[in-house]
Amino acid sequence: MKKRILYITIGILVCLLIGFLSSIATQSSVNDWYTTLNKPSFTPPNELFAPVWTALYIMMGISAGMVWSKGYHHIWVKTALYHFVFQLLFNALWSIVFFGLKNPLLGLVVILVLLTLIMLTIKWFRIISRPAAYLLVPYVLWVGFAAVLNYRIWALNP
Repeated sequence: MKKRILYITIGILVCLLIGFLSSIATQSSVNDWYTTLNKPSFTPPNELFAPVWTALYIMMGISAGMVWSKGYHHIWVKTALYHFVFQLLFNALWSIVFFGLKNPLLGLVVILVLLTLIMLTIKWFRIISRPAAYLLVPYVLWVGFAAVLNYRIWALNP
């Protein structure tokens, strides 16, 4: 049980760190460039993003820790965690591309790859731990929504 708590704690800290680092890299664009874009009517208020992403990163960390605690020596656990790491990297990459490079079209490509990687991660996590997979469902739903939002922002800002 102590090992599981340790892995979950590490998972949460890694996910929050990735989220924090990507937000630092993009904060100036969020406050200036993003505010000048035409956005669809269903765009959430900016104040909503930080708490939602914080909750999602915590759930992602718990999920990864649960899978990791099943034993990294097992090939399925390794495969599941490799998928998790790749999707986490694409999560950070999206922020850098969309906000840092100010490129909604390339951001759309990245977020579609991210969505695919999240779905593959859920598939692999489900093999190891159904609760761990279920913890990623809000994440895939939010990223799906973000993909639609990304698409509409690209379409509205030729």
